[in-house]
Amino acid sequence: MKYGWIRSFLLGNSSLQQFAILLARVSLGVFFAISGANKLFVPARTHEMFETLAGAGVPLPNLMTYLVSSIEAVAGCLLIIGFLSSLFSVVLIVYMAVALATVRLRSIPTGLSFRNWLDEFLYLPEVLYIIMMIWLICSGPGRFSLDRVVFGRLQRRG
Repeated sequence: MKYGWIRSFLLGNSSLQQFAILLARVSLGVFFAISGANKLFVPARTHEMFETLAGAGVPLPNLMTYLVSSIEAVAGCLLIIGFLSSLFSVVLIVYMAVALATVRLRSIPTGLSFRNWLDEFLYLPEVLYIIMMIWLICSGPGRFSLDRVVFGRLQRRG
């Protein structure tokens, strides 16, 4: 099988899939943990989050600034270690969908053709985060996760 590397390159290599899952999960986790922590502990970022929520008409923007930022930071940390990964991926999908609906869609210029609107939409980072989290939910948290340790033991007992 001297062309095995070509086959792996073109069709993928399932033995490397666990590293791709780990990379995606940890990268997303680090991003959300840092982003949430900055919104909690960096006054300028806290104020920016408050202004964004208030401008979007979110009720109780002061409370929601801290609540949403805390959820983002905690969800990111749990993604890093791979604990309750699917649950917090869903939470972050909802978070990103709300950000898209309330703020980010307004950044797309009006009067575009559907193709150009779709190009602008798919360029938004929130869309990519949602796609990556859907992939994580479908693939599972991977071999290198706390979910695998905890729920693997529960599954063997049951």
